[in-house]
Amino acid sequence: MIFVSYAGADILKTAYDTLVKSDITSHLDKNFAVSIKPNLVVERPAGEGATTHPEIVEAVILFLKDFGVSKIKIIESSGVGHSAARAFKICGYEALSKKHGVPLADLAAGSYLSYKHGVHDIEICDAAMDTDFLFNIPVLKAHCQTRLTCCMKNLKGCIPDREKRRFHSLGIHKPVAALNVLVKTGYCLVDGICGDLTFEEGGSPVVSNRIIAGRNPLTIDSYCAELIGYKPDEIEYISYGKKIGAGEYYNEADVRIFNGRINAPRRPDTNRAADIHGRLINADAACSVCYASLIGALDKYGKEPPVDGIYIGQGYKNKSGAGMGIGNCACGYDTHVEGCPARTEDILDALHESEDP
Repeated sequence: MIFVSYAGADILKTAYDTLVKSDITSHLDKNFAVSIKPNLVVERPAGEGATTHPEIVEAVILFLKDFGVSKIKIIESSGVGHSAARAFKICGYEALSKKHGVPLADLAAGSYLSYKHGVHDIEICDAAMDTDFLFNIPVLKAHCQTRLTCCMKNLKGCIPDREKRRFHSLGIHKPVAALNVLVKTGYCLVDGICGDLTFEEGGSPVVSNRIIAGRNPLTIDSYCAELIGYKPDEIEYISYGKKIGAGEYYNEADVRIFNGRINAPRRPDTNRAADIHGRLINADAACSVCYASLIGALDKYGKEPPVDGIYIGQGYKNKSGAGMGIGNCACGYDTHVEGCPARTEDILDALHESEDP
């Protein structure tokens, strides 16, 4: 079952009411130790379209406490090259932690173990596994490589940084799907307030005012894919996840919508910057954060890049040639933008510097 509400001015109240109307209590026990996993991939406020609104997490905390749950914590690790500690502060989670006495855990600073599913061996942070109930609170937004990021991909924050890099070397989709078999989500509450429908680091939010609740990450992602204009089979980690038993696609008959569709088109328009600029890029096992920086730079540059080719990703280590290499992995090309990840500003500067005088 999927439960959808449309928020007015009070995001906290809408999120809380959505949980009240949902079936969460049939899966919850007051004696559970609950870990809340938002999306804080970058250190940017939620209004910019990349991170989970703290009001939604606060609604979850209040709901859990009213239900009788006393053991609650917030867990996260940010994207490679970013800091969960800074994101906790900038995104309003430090204040939330102090207000409600809920501890914050930076998974990047903790321990981890390796788990196996089929051909996949995946390192997962202990704090994400040592919990009775994982509350998955992603942002519904686009992704420059996978098109969609929502519940399933949000669990990538439950693995250490070196494993995040390795996921990209494996093609990202299949390990993300396997991760969702290994990490058991207790419940999902999707922040669909104003996700960026261009790429995952925000900056171009699209107001949709949705909050979506449900049990299974894959089922919800199959619904959310359609909300931003994709079929579930067009998102490889969703289709592969279905094949390996991570969940089933949603059924329209199992969707419950509350509060009407207030100022929230079912399929919002997007300029799809990743699709537009992706044709210019030679990518091989590129990490999302570095790739997103490149997409952002090309979008700001706004014209054909003045280089013979653009190369990015772990597959270009120890390679050289004409063109522009992005990030430390592609350092052998004639023009090179340093960084792990490379910064949008530096890539943009390099593009301008490469123009004919």
